[in-house]
Amino acid sequence: MDWKDRISIDPNVLVGKPVIKGTRIAVEFIVELLAEGWTHEQILKNYPHLTVKDIQASLHYASEMMKQEKVYPLTV
Repeated sequence: MDWKDRISIDPNVLVGKPVIKGTRIAVEFIVELLAEGWTHEQILKNYPHLTVKDIQASLHYASEMMKQEKVYPLTV
């Protein structure tokens, strides 16, 4: 899946945070719901305009951003 088909970044929408296209629902919000233990079904029930593919795209986006992150260990 290519998250770029479902995620948009526009400085005029939520100050440029990545969101599900056509919504103001941020990727970070979806990831946070999943981290809090929400199931896909709970998310879709509470946000019926979202799809399973939107949730998957959010996770793909988050994964790609994590792969780009550089972590440097502290030296003592």
